[in-house]
Amino acid sequence: MRNLSIALLIVTALCLTAIVALATPPPDDAEAVVTVTVEIIGEWAGDFNTIALANITAQGSEPNGSQATTLYTNGDVDITADNVGTEAQLKKVGDANQTLVTSYMLTDDGGDATGNTGGTDETEYTTYDDFLHDTPFAITHVAGDGDVVITLHAKAANPPGEVADAGNYSATQTLTATW
Repeated sequence: MRNLSIALLIVTALCLTAIVALATPPPDDAEAVVTVTVEIIGEWAGDFNTIALANITAQGSEPNGSQATTLYTNGDVDITADNVGTEAQLKKVGDANQTLVTSYMLTDDGGDATGNTGGTDETEYTTYDDFLHDTPFAITHVAGDGDVVITLHAKAANPPGEVADAGNYSATQTLTATW
């Protein structure tokens, strides 16, 4: 009888354990919805590196050069140039009255029916004071393509019918991206 009592005690303990285990509530999930809005972005990766043109060695010399930087954008952007002051015109260091004919042009690695973000490349240089003055360089955004490499081309020349004073000349062209 003692064995039967022990067996009944074990069975009862097992049944109670099973009942307690079955009484544990099932797991319950909680969900969280996360949202964010991405604003229209037009941001330069950094400044252009210095465009160091070859030396002007003759009256008809017109050296040109270029540098590129990336414009990150997720919307259509217009690029304009600061033409208000005369910073964009090449002037002799130490004598701002001595100037060179200074011209610019923009191109990019997209647009032109490539299916990528970009604009229509300029094909001719424009003097600094008219560069992107009336018509900005329009960048059209293509979904999934959030950057475009913009190349600034610069050209220097002597004034017509003369030569500029010898020396170093410098200019700063400022481009602004707006949307």
